[in-house]
Amino acid sequence: MQTIIFGVISLASYIILFSNEGLVTDTYTKGGYYAAFPIVTAFWFSFIHGAFGSNLLTVLGLEAKKSKSK
Repeated sequence: MQTIIFGVISLASYIILFSNEGLVTDTYTKGGYYAAFPIVTAFWFSFIHGAFGSNLLTVLGLEAKKSKSK
């Protein structure tokens, strides 16, 4: 269920971002405290996309290989 939720949030975030491309460009290039907006946006997409990817791999049964210590 989490995979679906994060997938929908991820897809909706991309749709909202790209459908408002002009507004985003105008707002994010104003300078001043608006300079924080691209940083917050990058963290948002990183978190949502990462959570979706992690949950998807878990659903598919794929896990990171455990390395043997010497």
